[in-house]
Amino acid sequence: AGALVAGVPLVLAGRVALLLHRASSRAPAPNSASLTALGMVGDSEGILRVREDVLRVADLQVPVLVRGETGTGKELVARALHAQGPRRAGPFVSVNLGALSKDLIAAELFGALRGAFTGATRDREGFFRAAHGGTLFLDEVAEAPPEVQAALLRVLETGEVYPVGGHAPVRVDVRLVTATDADLEARIRDGRFKAPLLHRLAGFEIAVPPLRERREDIASLFLHFARQELESTGEAGRLTSEDARAEPWLPASLAVRLVRSAWPGNVRQLRNVARQLVIGSRGLPGLRVDARLEQMLDADALPIPGHQPLALEAPSPVDSAPDGARAPVRRKPADVSEQEVLEALRACAWDLKATADWLGIPRSSVYVLIDKSSLLRTARDLSPEEITRCFHECEGDLDRMVQKLEVSRRALQRRVRELGLEGT
Repeated sequence: AGALVAGVPLVLAGRVALLLHRASSRAPAPNSASLTALGMVGDSEGILRVREDVLRVADLQVPVLVRGETGTGKELVARALHAQGPRRAGPFVSVNLGALSKDLIAAELFGALRGAFTGATRDREGFFRAAHGGTLFLDEVAEAPPEVQAALLRVLETGEVYPVGGHAPVRVDVRLVTATDADLEARIRDGRFKAPLLHRLAGFEIAVPPLRERREDIASLFLHFARQELESTGEAGRLTSEDARAEPWLPASLAVRLVRSAWPGNVRQLRNVARQLVIGSRGLPGLRVDARLEQMLDADALPIPGHQPLALEAPSPVDSAPDGARAPVRRKPADVSEQEVLEALRACAWDLKATADWLGIPRSSVYVLIDKSSLLRTARDLSPEEITRCFHECEGDLDRMVQKLEVSRRALQRRVRELGLEGT
């Protein structure tokens, strides 16, 4: 039974890869016909529960807190809540609090009057007023400083904001959806987060499962992302070969590696790997996986109950980690090479938290290693011209920009906002 819960990959005739797993025995929800309209790929029990939660609360005005690891798709849940609710015709404003300058975060959220601070040459509307009549999504809400937490609590209680430099409240009509990958209860115990704010934000909670807990969705997610990349390269026909005897476009050995990976960067990392594979195999009849990516997938593979791992090395203690998650081995930052940092960043789609977990070092050490590296650059090293050119080439797709420029997503988002490119 334990093996079926985790999922057991099977290969038939060296051509077909299957994942044998225990299916849900729950009866379909009465409104299950609407579940496919939420833009979420997959049919696992975990993602079905998320869809059902979205439909339960979308038409209500209560604040929603979305919890989940980095890269699981928390913003997608927020967009589904907006699209399924009565505010769908209004604006949807997405803000990553971790990407905002600590000095300007209050002005960014609540607005500011001209002259309120150095550099305030004009009135600033603020994200709350920009989302009036719609939905405001605040990602990484745990990163809000104490004074902003107090202001958020006041907005939730009164429905009013005080622009920086102003003395009169401004009425706002906003549905607030927040998200975090942090343990807010632990932060409350440490005095870093206000308990009353958590109680207000969590009018309803939605938990997004990590990808390793919905492995039966990996195939459909991978094909979804691969199809997008193939369409962009003009090779969409790769997925519809009429020759039954041709070698599979997706080799069975690679498919097994994909479903066995622990995916510390979750869906965002899977999307990045799909892009790397499709672009790296451009012009070829099938996907070609290079040795580096193959080693990465093997090194991060979850154990198959009753089976030996794909790699030839003896099982390590991390393979017996509880809950099916790979427990990262803690390392000294000095032991991590520049090349390891670069490969981990690429594997984790330049998500610094996932990279830190991957390498087994603190996130702060990743910043230090990037600054010291001759192979890497940061978003602040990019010229405004380079960012602007990449923004237009990638049609504003931040994930594509991250892959092209190879810098932190959060820092790049901050630079894009500073340059006034969002919404152009």
